[in-house]
Amino acid sequence: MNSLLFIVIILVVIGGYFLMIYNGLVKGKMQVKEAWSGIDVQLKRRADLIPNLVETVKGYAKHEKTVFENVTKARSALLGAKNPQEAEKANNMLTDALKTIFAIAENYPKLEANQNFKELQRQLEDTEDKVAYARQFYNSNTLDYNTKTQVFPSSIVAGMFGFTQEQFFGATDEDKKPVKVSFN
Repeated sequence: MNSLLFIVIILVVIGGYFLMIYNGLVKGKMQVKEAWSGIDVQLKRRADLIPNLVETVKGYAKHEKTVFENVTKARSALLGAKNPQEAEKANNMLTDALKTIFAIAENYPKLEANQNFKELQRQLEDTEDKVAYARQFYNSNTLDYNTKTQVFPSSIVAGMFGFTQEQFFGATDEDKKPVKVSFN
């Protein structure tokens, strides 16, 4: 009788431990999803600012049709992204397109002085900071979750219940290039 009770207690403790590991993996997965939604919100906010920026610039640089088309395509791709990889690719396209718009603006002093343009530019910069923070938060949660799926004994539970690693929201090769500074 005592040995049967001992075996039951051991099985309950082991079962409880595996349940705790399972719940930790579920919690980690949910934290990654929540962190991704933070990036998604900021990317959508950024995308919502783009039409106003394009319309403001169009008023000064009507002949830059290709640039505006590229911005529109990149914005659509960003809004249609279904996972971090698609969003990362679309975000990079949009960043490149925005760099072109701001380069165009430098050729139009009246545009650069336009209060609406300045405010949109400030809001985009603010949003870029929030995107960077959201990416960092997402990657931190992804690291924690991915570690849980790889270390023993939680890797056993992860494998049994189909928990797979999540992708990081990384920097592009363009982002990794050194910034060129020149004083004229």
